[in-house]
Amino acid sequence: MRLGAHESIAGGLHRAFEDARAVGCDAVQLFVKSNRAWAVKPLTEEEIRLFKAKAAETGIGPAVGHASYLLNPAAPDEDLWRRSRDTLIVELERCEALDIPYLVLHPGSHMGAGEEEGLRRVARALGEVHAATRGFRARILLETTAGQGTNLGYRFEQLAWLIENTLEGDRLGVCLDTCHAFAAGYELRTREGYEETLDALDRIIGLSRLLVIHLNDSKNRLGSRVDRHEHIGQGVLGLETFRMVVNDPRFADLPGLLETPKSEDLHEDRENLAVLRSLIQRSGS
Repeated sequence: MRLGAHESIAGGLHRAFEDARAVGCDAVQLFVKSNRAWAVKPLTEEEIRLFKAKAAETGIGPAVGHASYLLNPAAPDEDLWRRSRDTLIVELERCEALDIPYLVLHPGSHMGAGEEEGLRRVARALGEVHAATRGFRARILLETTAGQGTNLGYRFEQLAWLIENTLEGDRLGVCLDTCHAFAAGYELRTREGYEETLDALDRIIGLSRLLVIHLNDSKNRLGSRVDRHEHIGQGVLGLETFRMVVNDPRFADLPGLLETPKSEDLHEDRENLAVLRSLIQRSGS
């Protein structure tokens, strides 16, 4: 796997590569605009040049975008729904300009409108995003969620429904988050549970659509529906889960990205990456 972590864009989008290099990442995830504000200035030619130059200089890739947490394409409120759709278009446009292949998106929260209605609104939003970005190489990846509150996307069937019912749904891929899947009720700690979960993912969605994995341990129990990340091997999932993931030949070329807690000096990223690499079984060993 191409192991990496989510890194900050403070000081410019290209700075994510510098932090990624400092902690020893092979791949990196970043927000493609401020995660805390709706407003966004158009990318300048210099920003695009710097980003691509830093990507080439560091050799870190792929760079994976993560959509702003402000977005809720399932929102029953029409203004929030439109703003989410329009911002998602902008973020996908930024990915395309920066040669970022994937934009990871939480499907959203129905906010009491019900799961069926929420899913319909997500499919409508994604379809309109696709219509506005025809011909793009950059793709949206639907992330598995823990199902906390009224969040959608906690069952593989929901993601499959979105792929099936979205205009140009064949453009959609999936990001599997280990913490979220476990909190949603998918067993990953035993070999039997791990294989059953992946068999279900393959049967319902197709492993060919799985393009990014978020490597996060969980603070909470199986099926808790609580989204709380923990450092690798220090949560309920434990080291064996991650040993199976990093040695799974089906994931050999995928980016495996940390979203674990960190402080300003980023030492936690270095430590978590070291733990993951210690679990890799080399050929002949």
